[in-house]
Amino acid sequence: MTGANGDADGVARAPWVPGPRRAADDHADLTADVYGTEPGEDPEPEPEVPVLTHRVLESLLGAWALSACSAGETRAVEDHLTACAPCADEALRLRDAVALLHEDRDLDLDPLLRSRVLESCLGRRPARIPVPGWVTPYDAETARLDALLRDIGESEWHAPVRLKWYEEDRIVRRKATVAGVIGHLLAVDGLVSAALGLDDPLGADTPELSPAERTQAFWAGLDRPANRTLRGPWREQSHTLIRTVSFAGRGVADLTVTYKDFALPLRDSLLERAFECWVHAEDIAQAVAYPYAPPSGAHLHDMIDLAARLLPGALANRRRAGLASPARHLVAAGAPGRSLHLEVEGAGGGHWYIALDSPAAVGSADHTVAQVAMDGVEFCQLVAGHVPPEEAAAGQDGDREAIRDVLSAAASLSRL
Repeated sequence: MTGANGDADGVARAPWVPGPRRAADDHADLTADVYGTEPGEDPEPEPEVPVLTHRVLESLLGAWALSACSAGETRAVEDHLTACAPCADEALRLRDAVALLHEDRDLDLDPLLRSRVLESCLGRRPARIPVPGWVTPYDAETARLDALLRDIGESEWHAPVRLKWYEEDRIVRRKATVAGVIGHLLAVDGLVSAALGLDDPLGADTPELSPAERTQAFWAGLDRPANRTLRGPWREQSHTLIRTVSFAGRGVADLTVTYKDFALPLRDSLLERAFECWVHAEDIAQAVAYPYAPPSGAHLHDMIDLAARLLPGALANRRRAGLASPARHLVAAGAPGRSLHLEVEGAGGGHWYIALDSPAAVGSADHTVAQVAMDGVEFCQLVAGHVPPEEAAAGQDGDREAIRDVLSAAASLSRL
C-alpha cells in the first residue's frame, strides 16, 4: 500500500501539522520577515536537526506546543509528526489547549458547537431507540420552553403572567407568575405520567381531577410561592415521558389518558400537551419580553389537525348545553353530512371539513354549506381562547349560523 505522502513503505503517513502560531505581541520586532530576519539581512542558516528517538520526540510535544523547543528540536518534532499519526493527534490537542491559555482570548464556547456535535454524532450512529414521530412535537416544544427558562433571571421567575381562556362564551383571565405557569404544566402533564404508570407530581393517592383542579391543588400544596426550583421537576418529568414512550413500542400510542371530563389516546394527548406548552411559553415570553416563534410548520399542522378532529365533538357538547343551533340533517354514523370547510393558510395550513350535525358523521367537500379561511397561528390563538370567535376569521362565506357555531366550538376547546 502506498502511504499518504506517496511513500511505498506500507504505512499511511499522518497529515502534516503546522507548528504553533505565536501571538503578534510575542514578537519584539514585527518588521522581520517570515524567516525571522531583518530587511536586507541574509537568511539564517538551516538549524541542525538532531536525531531523536520516538520516546524523546513524544516527550517534546508539550514543549513544542508552547513554542519552547529549539529550532532544531522544532524541526525534528514537525518532521516526526508527518510520519506518526498518534503523535500528530496528540500535537493537535496540545496546540488547541495552549490556545486557550491566552488571557486576551474569548473562552466562551462556540454557540454552534452543540449543534455540530449532535449532528456529527447522529450522522455517525443513529439512535438505537428513536423518538416516535408523534412524540416529536412535545419533545420540541418542551425543549424550546426550557431554553427560554434557562435564559431568564431569578427575578423574572416571579414576573406576572396573564393567563386567559374561553369559558361560558366569554374570555376568562387569571394572573399567575412564570413559576406558577411551570407548576401548571407540571401538574397537568402528570395526567400523562399517571396513565403510563409513572410518578404523579400530586402524589399517588390523588383523586381524579380536571386539569384546572389539578393546577389549583398543586399550587395550594406548595410550601412557599412557586419559584425557579420547579424547572428541574418539570423538565425531568418531560424527559421521563419521552423516554418511557420511546421504549414502550407501538401499542402505547393508543393508551387512554383521562382528563376527568374527556379522554384522549396518548398519541393525541402528547400533541395536546405540546400545544399547551407552546401557548404558555408565549404567555411567559410576553411577560419577560422574550422573542418566541411559533412551532415548525409540520408540528403546527399536527396541532391544527387535532383541533379540527375535536371540533365535531365540541360542537355536539355545546348543542346539548343549548349553546349552539340544533342539528339540521342527521345522517348515519360514518356517512357524509353537512360540513364547514376550514381553510388554514400559512405554515402548517391545509384544508379540513368539519361535520356540523353529528360527531359520528364524516366531513365532506360535497356537503359544504360554509367556508372559513384563517391563518394557522390565528386559528391556534382561537383554540387557545386568546381571540374571541367574532374576531377570529379573516374570510367567511356561506351559512353564518354554522360559522358562528364552529368558531365558538373552537374557542371552547381552551381551558386553564
